[in-house]
Amino acid sequence: MRVRLIQFQRLERRRPGGWQCDFGRPDPIDCGVGQGLRQAGILGIAGSLRRGSYNQAALCAAKSLVPENSEIDLFPLDGIPLFNEDDEKRPPSSVVELKKRIRSANSVLIVTTEYNCSIPGVLKNAIDWASRPHGDSAWFGKSAAIMGASPGAIGTARAQQHLRQIFVALNLLLLNTPEVVIADAAHRFNEDGKLIHEPTKELIRELLKNLVDFTRRISSAPA
Repeated sequence: MRVRLIQFQRLERRRPGGWQCDFGRPDPIDCGVGQGLRQAGILGIAGSLRRGSYNQAALCAAKSLVPENSEIDLFPLDGIPLFNEDDEKRPPSSVVELKKRIRSANSVLIVTTEYNCSIPGVLKNAIDWASRPHGDSAWFGKSAAIMGASPGAIGTARAQQHLRQIFVALNLLLLNTPEVVIADAAHRFNEDGKLIHEPTKELIRELLKNLVDFTRRISSAPA
């Protein structure tokens, strides 16, 4: 059996004032895998735009912690305009691309910060665009996992809970455990944005393994 594997560029690149994941488009290459194996393509989305974002750093870390035969493809949200229902039937090209990438992925990983006990507006805006127009949601039936990082003591727990409520409305099939809530983020990442906290790395590994296993189980379930 032949599948298309994704070969990525560098995990990170430095920017003035902080770090940022490399969102360069992947170059697909062909390779053979053993019978019964499938490439697990995960679309990774960070709900933060700022330079030096801990959540972008956590998403970069996740790229190197995925199980064998899996890859994370990143999609940046900085090109998504504000949602306007007047435009939903003729969406901008960035939204068309977002929906295409969601649909082509096997599953989705959302890494979110927390603002005012909820998710950031840039993430909610992207979620709304990809769910519209009615009957054409790219999220419907997609498996997903969430995690988040914060300098505070509760590490995005409230934002993640709110995101779970949104995903129920969108009929995403959300992985429940483990919960990856990265508190005290300033001491979990170094000055270059590298995740240096080994227990957090293990949690992310477990989350991604469970996501891949969960996605394969529901994909192979009898109708």
